[in-house]
Amino acid sequence: MSTSSPLLALTLGDIAGVGPEIVAKVLADSETRELAHLAVFGPHRPLRHAIDQFTAGIPTERVESAAELSAWDFRAAVPVVDDLSVRAPSCREVMGKVDADAGRSSHAAVLAAIDACLAGHTDAMVTAPIHKAAWSQAGVKHPGHTEVLAERTGTRRVLMMLACHQLKVILATIHIRLADVPRAITRERLADVIEGTAESMPLFGADTPRLAIAGLNPHAGDGGLFGDEEITVIGPAVEEARARGIDISGPFPADTVFARAKEGAFDAVIALYHDQGLAAIKTLEFERTVNISLGLPIIRTSVDHGTAFDIAGQGIASPTSLREAIQWATEMVENRRRRG
Repeated sequence: MSTSSPLLALTLGDIAGVGPEIVAKVLADSETRELAHLAVFGPHRPLRHAIDQFTAGIPTERVESAAELSAWDFRAAVPVVDDLSVRAPSCREVMGKVDADAGRSSHAAVLAAIDACLAGHTDAMVTAPIHKAAWSQAGVKHPGHTEVLAERTGTRRVLMMLACHQLKVILATIHIRLADVPRAITRERLADVIEGTAESMPLFGADTPRLAIAGLNPHAGDGGLFGDEEITVIGPAVEEARARGIDISGPFPADTVFARAKEGAFDAVIALYHDQGLAAIKTLEFERTVNISLGLPIIRTSVDHGTAFDIAGQGIASPTSLREAIQWATEMVENRRRRG
C-alpha cells in the first residue's frame, strides 16, 4: 500500500461474542478513524446490527473483494469484506453460545484478512476475539489465530508479544503446563526467541534494541542455590546471542526485571512462561494490553481478551484493547515504511 494513512483489515471476531460490539464502537470513535483507514472483514449483517444497537449510525457497505479497497472512499462508508459463500447465523440466535457456523464465519474472515495483507491490499490486520471451541465444532484444523497465521503465511517461527505503553513482554513458552516449562526452555529455543525478538523490535522504533531475559527460578537461581537452569541453559543462550551482536542482558530475577524495563532500562523483556510475563504486564495496564504476533511477513495485532460470552449483546463491552491494537498496528506500519 502507498496511501498516506495505513489501511487495516479489522476482523469481526466471533459474532456470538463481543466482537461486533467493540468493532462498532471503534468505528464510531473519531480519533481511531483518524489513525488509519479501517476495512472490516466478516459478515456485514451482525456488524450492522451492532452499529445500529450500540452506536450512532455509521454508514457501511458490503464489498465482495479486498481488491476493491484500493479505490475506496473511506469518508463515504466503512467497507465490509463479506464472503457470502460462508453462512453467518443471526447473532440473535447464537449470542453468548458456542456455534459452529459462527466459528466457520470468523475463521473465513481471518483467512481473508491474511490474504489481503499478503496481496498488499491492506497494510496490516487487527483481530477481534474468536472462540477456539467454535472453530473446533466447525471442523477447523487450526486451534487459534497463531496457528492459522503461521500456516497461511508459511512462517516457521511466530512469537507472542504482549505490549502496553509501559512494557513489552515476549513469551518463550506459551500454553504449556508449568511443570513442563523447564524441559521446554532449551538453549536452541531461547536462541530462536532472542533472535526473533531482536529482528522484530525495529517495528516498534527500536533499531538497536536492548533486551532482557527473566530467570526461571527465584532470585534467578541465586548462583545455583534454587536451581541451575540460569547457569546451564539461560546464561549460555544469552552469551551466544551477545556473541552474535544482540544486546541482551540477564537472566535477571523476575521480581525486578519488569520494573526495570518499565523505567526504561530495556526495550523488551523475554519471559520464560505464560503467567510470568502476563501477570506483570496486566497488572500495569490490564485493559490496554495488546497481543502482537512477531516473526510474520505481515503485521498482526489483536485484543488481549476473549469473546466474553457472558456480557455479549449487553452494550457494556470495552473497546479499549481493540483501540490500542489499532494504534499499535498503525505505528508498526509507519515504522516499517520509515525503514523502507
